[in-house]
Amino acid sequence: MRIGLLGTGNVARALAQGWRAAGHTVLLGSRRPGEREDLGLPVAGLGETAAHAEVLVNATPGNASLEVLRSLGAPALAGTLLIDVGVGLSDDCTELSHPNSSLAERIQEAFPLTRVVKTLCTMDSAAMVDPAGLDGPSTVFLSGDDAEAKEATGRLLTDLGWPPSSQLDIGGIATARGQEHFALLFMGIANGLGTHVFNINVVTRPAGGARLPGAH
Repeated sequence: MRIGLLGTGNVARALAQGWRAAGHTVLLGSRRPGEREDLGLPVAGLGETAAHAEVLVNATPGNASLEVLRSLGAPALAGTLLIDVGVGLSDDCTELSHPNSSLAERIQEAFPLTRVVKTLCTMDSAAMVDPAGLDGPSTVFLSGDDAEAKEATGRLLTDLGWPPSSQLDIGGIATARGQEHFALLFMGIANGLGTHVFNINVVTRPAGGARLPGAH
C-alpha cells in the first residue's frame, strides 16, 4: 500500500519505518522537502505526498494540522482515508488546544468527504511501532465514523505489531477527544515513571466473575 505521511518529525519517521518494514511504500511530506533529504526516507512536497497516497497520515503538530490540510485542499483529500495521530497542545504542554473538542473532529468537520480515523495518539512513537517491546500487552484505540476506514486502519496497526486483540474501537469521531485528552495524563504518568515509553492496557473482569464485596 502507498502510505503518505504529512510531517517529518519523530512520529512520522517512526511510522514510516515501521510500515516500510512491513512492505508498504512510504513517502514523507514536508513544506520544505529540500531541507529534509538526510532522513534516510523518501521525502516530497505535501501535494506530491497526498497525490501519492492511498492512505494519508497526519503526523504534523496538532496546532498546525488544519492549516497544512487546508493547504492541500478538500478535493485532494476527498474519499481518502486520513489517519490522524496529532494532538494540539500549548507551548508548555500544560493545556489542550481543543479542550471542548478534538483535532480529529475539527478535521472531519472541515473535510466531510475525508474518512478520518483517530489512533495511536495515546503513546510515544517508540511504543507505536514496537508494542511487543513493552512489558506485556497494551491497548491502541480507534475512533471514526466510517467502519471500513477503521477496518483498514486496524490492518495497518496489525502491520506495526498490534494484534486485533489489542485494538479497541471506541466509537465515532467524537470519541477522539477522549484519546487526545489523555495527553495530559500521559505527561503526568511519564513524569512519574521517568520515561515516555509506556502504554496503558484496558483490562476487564472475566466473564462470570463475581464482584468483590462492596465493589460497584
